[in-house]
Amino acid sequence: MSADWRMLKSPSLAEFEDIAHEAYQRLPKRFRDLCDGVIIRVDDFPDEETLTLMEAETPFDLLGLFTGVGLAHAGASFETGQFPNMVFLYRRPILDYWAEHDETLGHVITHVLVHEIGHHFGLSDDDMEAIEQEAG
Repeated sequence: MSADWRMLKSPSLAEFEDIAHEAYQRLPKRFRDLCDGVIIRVDDFPDEETLTLMEAETPFDLLGLFTGVGLAHAGASFETGQFPNMVFLYRRPILDYWAEHDETLGHVITHVLVHEIGHHFGLSDDDMEAIEQEAG
């Protein structure tokens, strides 16, 4: 029996956040243990300042973004009033990417999470691919 597509909607911000947290929980425990203090935030789009800083041509150009001081740079300098390390997931660009590719939404979210958190650790593309494979 096929799904009744007339009744399906794209996930809301809250539903998307739930999917992101489920994807995060499927990441290897040793990887999650190293993420202590990293905040995952879901927004529809990046703000104008971020788009300008990242030289994005459209609001759909960024799927996610890591902000803060990565572990590879931690201790290099301490700044008073520094914001916590955060991973932003941008719902609308991720949904747009998902619609154009033959991947599940969960896989796309996992990929963006691993890639952005990977910046936090200074991981290589091969390391991040292995983590994604382990997450399933």
